[in-house]
Amino acid sequence: MYTPKLDEFSEFNLINLLTTCFGFPSDDLRIAILIDLPELDMMKDHSFLGHENFSVQSYAVDKFLNPLKGEVGYEYNVKNVDMYAFKTTYGSNLDPEDDAMDVQGNLLSLESDVYPNYDLILAITDYSLTAPLTAKAKEYNFRGATLHGLNQTILNSGLSVDYNKISRQAEVFREVLTKADFFELCFEINGTEYSLKLHCNGQEAQKSHGLCPPGKPDVANLPAGEVYFVPESAEGSFPFRFKDGTIAELIVEQGRIIHAKFLSGDIELVESRNKQLAEDPATGIIGELGFGTQLLPFSGKDIQDEKIFGTCHVATGRSDHLGGNLTPDLFNSKMNASHDDILYAPPKTPEIIVSSVKMQKGGEEVEVFANYEPTDWLLQKISSVYPVEKFSVLV
Repeated sequence: MYTPKLDEFSEFNLINLLTTCFGFPSDDLRIAILIDLPELDMMKDHSFLGHENFSVQSYAVDKFLNPLKGEVGYEYNVKNVDMYAFKTTYGSNLDPEDDAMDVQGNLLSLESDVYPNYDLILAITDYSLTAPLTAKAKEYNFRGATLHGLNQTILNSGLSVDYNKISRQAEVFREVLTKADFFELCFEINGTEYSLKLHCNGQEAQKSHGLCPPGKPDVANLPAGEVYFVPESAEGSFPFRFKDGTIAELIVEQGRIIHAKFLSGDIELVESRNKQLAEDPATGIIGELGFGTQLLPFSGKDIQDEKIFGTCHVATGRSDHLGGNLTPDLFNSKMNASHDDILYAPPKTPEIIVSSVKMQKGGEEVEVFANYEPTDWLLQKISSVYPVEKFSVLV
């Protein structure tokens, strides 16, 4: 897998990022920045600053709030920019509580005081807010972006690219994959093979490409660079790595994980997952199949690493923000109504090899990736927008 170095990217420039992704505002712009904190009182006077546990929130102040209050805000036609904290959800894409706090310590409401009153809302958080914020953008007619897990590598690479170029890359790759009948992901661990078939049934592929122009309420997930589907069904099995390194085989029938089989590590984690699957079956529904489209360095954060060309991810749970029909009300517990990406990439899942990704489309089956590398067939299809020389080992 080709991995570029940080010095191949331009220095992070906030006004370039905003102008590329959102266009230049014709009228004065009202911007809100949202952060998540375990206790709302920590928002007063930014008392969370200086704590090592809140590096993401510190970047929100340092790299976004302060520049937008200064010269960058003046250049970008910003009328006012405010920051609010909501209580940490501790889950990916869970709906947040409505309470919010400003820097003066005033207790406010996201629904009444934030969503209706801003043109652009940036969520710079520990846990993804993409699904909830997308729903609110459509309800309250704003645009925005989610930048959860922000770190220095992401600032200096995934947020320092030309998203017009990234959009072109994503579109070329989307055209290759769109209207596929199904994908088959083949995995290997210590010589044992697993296979997961995901049925797309000719649906149009979608793309996350970072462009969120004026005129339509929408939320960009930054860094962007992804082609994805909401599978209509799936069957087979695939390996899953828990955070501590525990490995389980996830058994899939009719589009849903029905059982986790212990392979190695801590069996209690696997038993806990099986209990959740039994108590709330919606948590096992396969809600996404995604492929990265950017050439980026690994950041250690899924928001960037799932956008890297050669990686793939399967997600379980909520899919309404992707055009699917699994909404929070279909879960037995609102605390389970998350969208959880399962990313496969060498640094993230070193024990697991994605040995092959195959696609059937129009009656023809082709191999798209092998061992995280694009095949010759794929390179020929996308050579107009990718530097094919980077993959010369295959051509």
